[in-house]
Amino acid sequence: MNSTVSVLLFGITRDLTGQSTVSVSLPANARVAELLNQLHQNYPALASIRSLLVAVNGEYAEADQLVHQNDEIALIPPVSGG
Repeated sequence: MNSTVSVLLFGITRDLTGQSTVSVSLPANARVAELLNQLHQNYPALASIRSLLVAVNGEYAEADQLVHQNDEIALIPPVSGG
């Protein structure tokens, strides 16, 4: 059974998609890696970001972490500054 998760976008990820939030349909027991794969399919420009991080419920997530429908998910692009 698929579930839909909302993903918050910031910085370049928002610019590349033209949206601040996107919805992604995932199979049950999906992991962060599957979420990223689906995002890359839906928004190919995101694949050009090499060091994209994912936060789940305010914590940085590893590729094998499970994603649940009510989780708060955010894409964290690389940041540069001085």
